[in-house]
Amino acid sequence: MTAANVSPAEIARFDQLAARWWDPDGESRPLHDLNPVRADYVAARVDLRGAKVADVGCGGGLLSEALARAGAQVTGVDLGLKVIEIARLHLHESGLKVDYRKQSSAELAQAEPASFDAVCCMELIEHVPDPAALVHDLAAMLKPGGRLFLSTLNRTPAAFGAAILGAEYLMRLLPRGTHHYAQFLKPSELARLLRHAGLELEDVSGLGYNPLSRKAWLSRVTAINYILCARKPA
Repeated sequence: MTAANVSPAEIARFDQLAARWWDPDGESRPLHDLNPVRADYVAARVDLRGAKVADVGCGGGLLSEALARAGAQVTGVDLGLKVIEIARLHLHESGLKVDYRKQSSAELAQAEPASFDAVCCMELIEHVPDPAALVHDLAAMLKPGGRLFLSTLNRTPAAFGAAILGAEYLMRLLPRGTHHYAQFLKPSELARLLRHAGLELEDVSGLGYNPLSRKAWLSRVTAINYILCARKPA
């Protein structure tokens, strides 16, 4: 994310959630439910013990802490000052070590190019004006042989129904206006962005989620949420 590749409205929206970010029954409830599945997906593909990992768009630090607990040296960056402050405060409770920074993806890529064994960017790409620029930044951070992990929403009627009508309007799991359907990306579109950034797609898996039972799981169905892994050639 360059300075221009950010929506002030999006930053403000997520900063409003900061105070209750670590409340598993608050507005971030879906993130809490999905977090273990995402963390396990990363751990299955990267040996996290001692690995240098960037969590871009880290929010209040749910995934960052999970990766740090697995042994990774985590740098978490976000442009929301309030969420970064909450993430730093929660380290006093968890006792973990994470380097949290109010920093853009472009700034991190420039400061530490080719430095990370893994880069994670969960549920961010559908919120930025220029997804291609974000993917370029993420690729630039990776060491040769490093892996990028992205999760986002597919641009399908099913995703519109689940993420916008269902989660925002009917069940009110998320504030209205959290998602914009036109910014959702199909896996084929994201795969093209990855190729243009010099990355090789290794896996695309669906992320299933039942908000009533609060169960999340990996799936072959990518029609709503999906997560992927791409590798930077050695």
